[in-house]
Amino acid sequence: MHGYFQLVITDNGTGIRVFPPTNGDEALDVNVVRDYLDDRKIQYDVVVLNEAVTKAEDDVVIISEAKILPERESVKFDVSKDHMTVTAYFFPPTEGAELLTEKEIMDTLAYRKYSYGIQTDNIHKFFEHREYCKEILICQGKPVKQGQNAKVEYHFNTNLRAKPTLKEDGSVDYFNLNLINNVNEGDLLATLHKEVLGEPGINIYGENIKPAAVKTTFIKYGKNTVLSEDKMTLKAEKSGHVTLKEGKVTVSDVLTLENVDVATGNIDYEGSVVVKGVVASNFSVKAGGNIVVKGIVEGATLEAGSDIILECGAKAGGNIIAGGNVVTKFIENATITAKGSVTSECILHSNVSSGTEVNVTGKRGFIAGGKVIAADKVQAKILGSEMGANTIIDVGSDPQIKVRLKELQKNMALSQKNIESIKPTIDGFSKMLKAGAKFSPEQVASVKKLIDMNKTLTESIENDAEEYTQLMEKLQEAKEAEVIVEGTAYPGTTVNIGELSMIVKKPVQYSRFVVKEGDVRLAPI
Repeated sequence: MHGYFQLVITDNGTGIRVFPPTNGDEALDVNVVRDYLDDRKIQYDVVVLNEAVTKAEDDVVIISEAKILPERESVKFDVSKDHMTVTAYFFPPTEGAELLTEKEIMDTLAYRKYSYGIQTDNIHKFFEHREYCKEILICQGKPVKQGQNAKVEYHFNTNLRAKPTLKEDGSVDYFNLNLINNVNEGDLLATLHKEVLGEPGINIYGENIKPAAVKTTFIKYGKNTVLSEDKMTLKAEKSGHVTLKEGKVTVSDVLTLENVDVATGNIDYEGSVVVKGVVASNFSVKAGGNIVVKGIVEGATLEAGSDIILECGAKAGGNIIAGGNVVTKFIENATITAKGSVTSECILHSNVSSGTEVNVTGKRGFIAGGKVIAADKVQAKILGSEMGANTIIDVGSDPQIKVRLKELQKNMALSQKNIESIKPTIDGFSKMLKAGAKFSPEQVASVKKLIDMNKTLTESIENDAEEYTQLMEKLQEAKEAEVIVEGTAYPGTTVNIGELSMIVKKPVQYSRFVVKEGDVRLAPI
């Protein structure tokens, strides 16, 4: 039994008897007694009360010289914030005072409209064997059983990110990066787990509580994959490289070439492309999957839906565009754009843009000249050069978002211009129609086309404006972006993090550039 108390009215005033707990139950909390006395405006000596509760010696201790009227047995109800439970806390009467009845409790519950989940056994048990100053569950609602959103489980690595390893001699192995998801014909690629509907709950007032809505989804599939009849599983139709791009699973086969030059012409292939030699200047390779080039890429254009791996490097005006990661030995006077990461041993006078991070490591590990942009992080040994090469490092926002924002601005401006050009014709037609003018069927059809065009352009502007607002919100979100220098950042280097900027005025070594207290600051690695 819990520890509890009882007020006693004596000739000398009001006393209290404190009963110690039994069988290892909880002792009486003095705050419970104080709240009880305060609620009934009963005066008491704080020090004496505290001592009586602490000792719990079962003797009557006078806490006030004033005599009180008898206090009948009472109860305090507590309703949880979610209205799912009601607990009762019973207090004993003063010696000889009146007891509550079970009917009184049931009538009180009805008066308070506690109608669901009434624990009649607990109530009856109390009146058979009273226990005071202890929480007793009186009502218990039925909890909501939340459902589960549908989800697609992928049976291959969907988050391929280049992570080169450092060799014993200090050089970096860029070519064993586990970026290829090889699958065989018939391999299971994805499984759909359908949504599970939730079950409504009921609170103590008998009110239904709806579960949260669940989301449905489905397996998105591309070429060389087979969806089962029940649309629950996806398998590989042929052996190849499996990728997940924009939520769609695709298996690409591989085209292998000795070189890309006058003998082959430009390459446009749905699968992956492996070039054993070089991609000659002014030629292009476009692949839906990966592109791997073992020789040099000089003044050529490569565009891949997934990763691009250059075992030598890119230079002299090369333009590299990857839907995934780019891994290359070096980048010199080239333009690199990747939705994933960019990994290289050095970047010289180039424009590099990454949707995640840029890692420049290895023996040299420098970024000198040009501009390097990454959404999350840029890491290198050297930034800039002793000669003061103008080097810009920009992190903190996805470069693809900025590109899309420019596209949306251009689209909205063009749509608005077209609306303004057709508006006078539509307005004039409306005025003449109201004035009673008659028009030929051809004229009416022509104006109807303009009205439909105006509606389409207006909807286009609204959709573009909504996307523009969403992208601006993403762009303004604070990101924990950083620039890490494992060696030296030389003067002439500009570090931009979001909308903040720092120009390196003197050499900085072994530091991180981070946003702190509203500015770009240096922190130790």
